[in-house]
Amino acid sequence: MKLTVDHLHVTLDHNVILRDVSLQVRKGDIVGLVGPNGSGKSTLLRTVYRSLRPADGVVRVGGDDVWELSPRAAARRTAAVLQDTGGNTTGLTVTEIVALGRAPHHGLLGRDGPQDHDAISEAIDRCGVRPFAGRDYASLSGGERQRVLLARALAQEPQLLVLDELTNHLDIRARFELLDLIRATGVTTLAVLHDLDLAARLCDHLVILNDGAVAAAGPVLEVLTPDLLADVFGVHATTERHADGVIRITYAARPITGGGRPAPAGDSTKKDEARLARTTEH
Repeated sequence: MKLTVDHLHVTLDHNVILRDVSLQVRKGDIVGLVGPNGSGKSTLLRTVYRSLRPADGVVRVGGDDVWELSPRAAARRTAAVLQDTGGNTTGLTVTEIVALGRAPHHGLLGRDGPQDHDAISEAIDRCGVRPFAGRDYASLSGGERQRVLLARALAQEPQLLVLDELTNHLDIRARFELLDLIRATGVTTLAVLHDLDLAARLCDHLVILNDGAVAAAGPVLEVLTPDLLADVFGVHATTERHADGVIRITYAARPITGGGRPAPAGDSTKKDEARLARTTEH
């Protein structure tokens, strides 16, 4: 299902957080929201999953304004996976957590039926959490918890996934496994990602937010140019797709100081940076 954000404007406590933000996510695509801290990424997600009403503009999921849908109808279309904060999960098993994803599909007093049980079981298997389905959710590792939260979202049978920093605090293997799992779902996805390397690995397109506005949007290699990386993120870096099809971002050892783009480096500085450059491979 297609997501369209059209001329969105958000103000909180009289401060402008988002200014005239527009973007589209085509059916089946994964679009990453990236940008410096405080650029408005999580605020934008909140408007998409109907947690924060914008001052102006519209969010459409499948052609319908999300604020014209009932909360249950909106939840049947969009599932949000946020950073795991523990929450009120004391004493709940993994299966019980995943089963919470079925709530939008029946009334407050409704009970899970065969279709619900099938959706829960399929989500548990897809996310690889069957081995600890009966365990207390609170006893799991960070990576295991994130898989369970994703399973809960998939049990919801959404047409749009919104993900907020899902890979935070995970080790690198857990991050890669989770990203591969998200890719395999085939669900239209809008994801906030802090790590540009992971965004390049996962996403079809990127939307770069800076100071509450869209600085650039498009395919990864068209967006993550040296000029943009310098202007928005304050780093010397280049991005290229290698012969194996993998996108790699190469960072210089030193960030840009004093803001703006870097001045040409002297020969000795260039040698130092070349020797200390870090190349991240996916």
